[in-house]
This record gives sequence, C-alpha cells and structure tokens, in this order.
Amino acid sequence: MDFDLSKPQKLLKESARALLARECGPGRVRELMETETAHDDGLWQAMADQGWTGLVVPEEQGGLGLGLVEMAAVAEEMGRACLPGAFLSTLFAAALVERAGSAEQRDRYLEPIAAGELRATVALLEEGASWEPGGVRLAASRDGGDFTLAGRKLFVPDAGVAGLIVCVARDGDTLALLPVERGAEGLTVTPTPSMDATRKLYEVAFDGVRVAGREALGADGDPAGALAGALDAATAVLCAEMVGGMQWVLDASVEYAKTRQQFGRPIGSFQAVQHMCADMLLLTESARSAAYYAAWALTERDRAAGLAVSMAKAYCSDAYREVANRGVQVHGGIGFTWEHDLQLYYKRGKSSETLFGDATCHRERIARRVIDGGSAGGPKR
Repeated sequence: MDFDLSKPQKLLKESARALLARECGPGRVRELMETETAHDDGLWQAMADQGWTGLVVPEEQGGLGLGLVEMAAVAEEMGRACLPGAFLSTLFAAALVERAGSAEQRDRYLEPIAAGELRATVALLEEGASWEPGGVRLAASRDGGDFTLAGRKLFVPDAGVAGLIVCVARDGDTLALLPVERGAEGLTVTPTPSMDATRKLYEVAFDGVRVAGREALGADGDPAGALAGALDAATAVLCAEMVGGMQWVLDASVEYAKTRQQFGRPIGSFQAVQHMCADMLLLTESARSAAYYAAWALTERDRAAGLAVSMAKAYCSDAYREVANRGVQVHGGIGFTWEHDLQLYYKRGKSSETLFGDATCHRERIARRVIDGGSAGGPKR
C-alpha cells in the first residue's frame, strides 16, 4: 500500500475541508444541535452535489464507485468539522443494501441515496446494546411468506430523518434484514436523549409492521455476513472521522498553548503542557495510520481486513477519548464550558467511542480472529 494519499485523494480532501469550512462552521453546528434532527437540507444537498452521498456507491447505481480510502479522506474532514446529520447512518445502510440486496433492490435504494434524495439508517441495537449478530432478539414472525415485526430497537441514529430504516431481526436461526419505509403502519419513532447532540438517537417501535417476504434483503444469501461487511465499512469510515476530530482538538490545543499566558509566559513553554501536546500528536498520528490502513484493507479485500478494522476501532476509541481529555487539560477551565467548541468534540469522541463497538468489544473480536486464524490470515491454533 501507499503510505500517503495520491494527488486526486489529496485534492478531494482539500475540497471537502473548503466546503465544510464554508457550510458547516461551529456556529452552524451549534444551530443544528438545537434542532430536533440535526439535519439541514441545504447542507445535505451541498454534500450530494459534491458526490459524497454516492462516493462509494457503485457506478451502476449512479455513484462514483470510489474506494473507502477516498471516503476516509472526506470523513476525516467531516470529523474535523464535527458534521451533524445522517451521513454515516446512510452510508451504513447503503453498504448493507449493496451487500445484501438484489439487483432490483440496489437500484431502488442506492440510486436515490447516491443522488442525495434518500437518507437511511439501520436499526440494530436492543436492550443488550450488543453490536454482535447474536444480540439480535427482535423476532420477525412469518405469516404467509411475509414478515411481521413486533418489538423495539434502541439507539437508532438519525431515524427521525431517515426515509428508510433497515431493521435487523431474528428469523429462526438466521437474521432477516427488513427494509421499512417512513410512514409504514405500526412504525413509531421517538427521540432519545444523548450526550452528542450532533448525532441524534431514537427509539424505533414496531407494532405489527408488515414487510413482504420478497422485500427482505439477503433472503437468498448470507444476511449475517452482509451485516458484518457493512459494519466493517461503516466502522472504518467512523475511525477516519474520529481522526479528524482528534486533529481539531490537537490544533486548537497547540494554538491555545501558544497564546495563553501564565506567570508572564505562554503555557506552551511549560514542559507538562508540551508533554500533553506531544501525547496528543502521537495518538492522532497513530490513529490516522490505523484508520487508513483499515480503509485500504477493505478496499483491497485483504484477508486481514476485518482484523485491521477492529484494531483501528479499538485504538481510535481509546485515542479520541485521551486526546479530548488532554485537550481539556491544556485549555483548563474554559475547556469544559458550553461557550468553547472543545466540548462539541469531547462529546462526539465519547459517542463515537461506543458506536459500532467500543475498544473492549473490538479487542474481543481481535482475540477471536487471531485464535481462529482464518480472518487474520495466520495459522489456526
């Protein structure tokens, strides 16, 4: 692999930074946080016009057909801007449709997603808050070949603005991936309070929601494998987004250390502050290496791609928290006030730490993959 972005990838990254600086500054982020959905039609359309909503969607469905490294480059700038809204949720759902949907389903859902006309999300978590397929308990009962959903899903991101919710349910010994469109009879979406107001969460209740059997995704394939692949893709993009947040905290902390005076000298001249900034730099650069390697491995279909994703998420989950903690320490009292933007990134770091599995979850996956050998590319033991 190359250890740096190519010229086109760098230009894509630079254009993303320029657009987000213009359309999604801290003031706009705070305005969207105060809304019910943290969604802005104008901002979403601006991203769609740049092709971001279809960046990794195949060309056959109207996307650009690029790889996850390009997506990671854009996602890093999204994290740097603390972008609110349903982009990551929609990417997760699109990755699931691409892997599990039939040709007709891919055309039906991916084309409007790529055009920015459809936002989507995946309803996976329940009371156990497990990202593993074994944690799915909501049953999809069969009725004449069709499915009926009765139960609830928790912590569903961006369900309030999603035109499509892919519900992951239990169908006997396997999973059922059931697309439910907004306005379906028996579907109720209720906001859930959360720490990070830039990424809204919801409880989604299904009261006898019916889904035709022919509409199920992956009915003739491997729904669990499709879900695992989509989770890996979304997790890799999230890791890149987390790197962007870390970089913002590092840059803001270094700038503050240069200008804040104590005892007649900048606080950046004190060794303790220098150590914290050095730690932040090491954590951020290491996280960047892990995140981009995971994106590259998935794009190249490397045998160790799943292992790379878990390694990146385990590291980034801890690193973002530690970078944010040190950023608050460098800023002192102002670092945890509402008026300072650092608190936006601290909260985003905490929410991202658990999204798609925290460090403990992914270390367990790493251990299983290493022991099994197959996914890690090593010998079985």
